[in-house]
Amino acid sequence: MQGRRLATTDELIAIVSPDSDETLARLAEWTDERGMDLSTVDVGDDIGDVYDENRATLGVTLGGDGTFLEGIKTFSPRNIPQLGVNTGTLAFLARVEPEDLADALDETLRGRAAVDSRQQIHVDAPGVDATGINDVMIQQVPPENPIDRKVTRLDVYADEEYVGEFEGTGLAVSTPTGSTGISLSASGPVHYPVNNHTLQIVPLHTHKLGVRPIVVSPETELRIVTQGQASLLVDGGRAHTILTADDEIAVTGADQLAHVVRTSYDDHFFTAITKKLGWDVRDAEVPDEKRLENRSPTRSGTTGESTGFVERALTVATEAAQAAGEPLRELHGQVESVHHKTDKSDIVTEADHQADRIITTVVRNEFPNHNLFSEESTRQRGTDSDYTWVIDPLDGTGNFAHGNPNYSISIALIETGEPVLGVVYVPETDELFTGIADGGAWRDGDPIETTDRDALDESMLISGYDPDGTFLSHFYQESRGVRRLGSAALNLCYLASGSADAVWEHDTYPWDIAAGLVIAREAGARITDEAGEAFCFSLETDGRTALLGSNGPLHPALLEHMEDGVPALTQSEGEA
Repeated sequence: MQGRRLATTDELIAIVSPDSDETLARLAEWTDERGMDLSTVDVGDDIGDVYDENRATLGVTLGGDGTFLEGIKTFSPRNIPQLGVNTGTLAFLARVEPEDLADALDETLRGRAAVDSRQQIHVDAPGVDATGINDVMIQQVPPENPIDRKVTRLDVYADEEYVGEFEGTGLAVSTPTGSTGISLSASGPVHYPVNNHTLQIVPLHTHKLGVRPIVVSPETELRIVTQGQASLLVDGGRAHTILTADDEIAVTGADQLAHVVRTSYDDHFFTAITKKLGWDVRDAEVPDEKRLENRSPTRSGTTGESTGFVERALTVATEAAQAAGEPLRELHGQVESVHHKTDKSDIVTEADHQADRIITTVVRNEFPNHNLFSEESTRQRGTDSDYTWVIDPLDGTGNFAHGNPNYSISIALIETGEPVLGVVYVPETDELFTGIADGGAWRDGDPIETTDRDALDESMLISGYDPDGTFLSHFYQESRGVRRLGSAALNLCYLASGSADAVWEHDTYPWDIAAGLVIAREAGARITDEAGEAFCFSLETDGRTALLGSNGPLHPALLEHMEDGVPALTQSEGEA
């Protein structure tokens, strides 16, 4: 989950452990001051009565790691991000101290916190169907007679391949988050948990020196067969059962990730293990000369503090687009299962609204004096700023409504009337196109450029809105084909990256093309009107504004072949 998405949080739900009254009072004061809704439940209680799935919710736990784990169990199935506040003793997961609560929440709701997507583990066995964030333990049941056998034997398979027989106290299957618990105590490796989606099998008190931990992917299907009685525990007993001989246990990575909010007021992972687990290759505090931000240059060759305004704006726009892409993907997945047109329209409207709200909130938080111009909301003016953000939160709504993946998010920054920065994000493919005027164009961080074809019969064309099919009929036989994708922003990006040699748009709106113009131009594209005159971008939407874009060398052939087609296009509009 992108941390910028948290900027649109509507309400907080807190899971509260005993002896957290003082911290809860601080939380209540903070929400009252900001006019936010706060609901509280005791540890172990369900949040169903206070949770509204139609509102953007942040989960907060007040307690130690036990309360944090209860929060994961409660919040993650509902895809709610969680911030852990430590009111316990040895807290390794809940790392915000009560005195930093207000500052940490301010940072979170400004969209400046990070969200770790933590791998969870799922187990299915006789008497247990559960998900945990730490580990699954299978171990021997202590015998009634202390002199009876105290070991267990477990047969382990990975994707139907026999791993072997584990003899000893048992074994643990842990996530990276759980690698610092039982697995570490059994000499398993510590895994850096941030966006690390692996599982590890760690033998407990093995009777063979050669048996070592094994790391597998979360897609690996582990099957564990007991040779005798065994105890199974998930996350230290939050789910528990006693197994008998020949019982089968299926363990794999859970589909649902846990979203853990991390702020600058948290101890970082290696600081936490240094302080709490005795990691002795470094001190608890990192010396200034060792800090990465003081050693690593940015892409432009300057340090983080001196990064230019445009680069900062590009970072904000990129994060806003990726944050808005998350609810679009979620809602897009619902469209195909809906059969009623009105219901589909509701989903599309909600998608537009959510994406627009995220983007405008993020931009307004970072640049409060700038103007905002979005297709989905009224124009918002700043304080005599030369900068205007032009936003299309969902370009390709027709595609979106029919389950087609060709839709995009378009964000551009305009300076005194000219586009200077563009970001186009494709949620379904996770492609990110970016461009800075006089700075270059990129796809997923790699430079892009247009093709160099100059022959029409060797070229692939893309058409935007073509009301009576004139462009299609005029060029289809003369080229390698004319495609229509249904997203003007994507059309320009595919021109920029060489997936097409030319683009035609019968009519354009500023929010459709502002970002794509920067990207295409910086990749080497030539952009004109239908007569070959330089294309003039304007925020005004009165009248038809046609656009012809090409790789450059192909432009003369396009214009020559359009001479007979353009009057037909113009006439068809006038007669209509």
